[in-house]
Amino acid sequence: MIRVSNLAKTYRIHEKDPGLLGSIKGLIHRRWLDRHALRPISFEVAPGEIVGLLGANGAGKTTLIKMLAGIMHPSSGTADVQGYVPWERKDPFKHQIALILGQKSQLWPDLPAADSLLLLQEIYRIPAKAYQERLDYFLETLDLRKLLKTQIRRLSLGERMKFELVAALLHQPKVIFLDEPTIGLDIGSQRAIRTFLHDYRRTFQPAMILTSHYMEDVTALCERLLILREGELVFSGRLTDITNRYAQTRKIRLGVKDDATKAAVLSVCPQAREADESGTLMLSVSKDDVSENILKILSVAPLADLAIEEDDLASIIDALQTSRELT
Repeated sequence: MIRVSNLAKTYRIHEKDPGLLGSIKGLIHRRWLDRHALRPISFEVAPGEIVGLLGANGAGKTTLIKMLAGIMHPSSGTADVQGYVPWERKDPFKHQIALILGQKSQLWPDLPAADSLLLLQEIYRIPAKAYQERLDYFLETLDLRKLLKTQIRRLSLGERMKFELVAALLHQPKVIFLDEPTIGLDIGSQRAIRTFLHDYRRTFQPAMILTSHYMEDVTALCERLLILREGELVFSGRLTDITNRYAQTRKIRLGVKDDATKAAVLSVCPQAREADESGTLMLSVSKDDVSENILKILSVAPLADLAIEEDDLASIIDALQTSRELT
């Protein structure tokens, strides 16, 4: 269980004037600026839930993850992770969490995975029987048994990432932080890891926070999203709520048979525009006016094709992350 209340992180930085004169002035009279890496944020993640944490680079995602994992102290606010204050870094707390970083490894590259996992068994004091049962589960689920004695540096990126998951989950943490776990992987490896994480959540019911720039990860694993922009929480809700709240228009794609049909469509919908060289027309209307416009068009011209398109989910999320207007 994760509970966060008004958690924030602010850095005080020295504002320098350019040039040599600015450097000299800075020695005498320094000007300080407060940079808000993360503005006050509150949310909860229940056991068995995967919450997607999204935002452009520099939005505050990694800052939030580091505070919840106990690596960084906040400037204000409180957090409760499995009954512990993360930045107090108590040993029982460390046994309750796992932090998986797609760009960093906790395995020794010159050792086979088997040796690294045995060391982790000793660190987390996992009984021999429980260790073997858990290891067998991971090796079978991720198809890694034949690679257990291979040096980590000789494995492919996808195989290494699978062993990173085994290493992070061997002690069966109740809270899991996933920071871009599929970055740089091929499509097959991404799909395998998404399937594993979905099945693992269903079996062991940990509370999970996932950050990713891949929409496939988000749509496959997360039912709820937190979207950050410049350190501020701009959206908190279910994935399905995004299109309901922000996608207010629909695109109607009209396949016309000939110039006469095109002229007839334009006579009742002059705002329609050609979508491509084939002469297909595209019409953008409010989602409440879709039926009215289609009936109006069909009353004056037969169509070769008709399609109604919603706003792309990735485009909506990208607009929320970057403060662009939806188009």
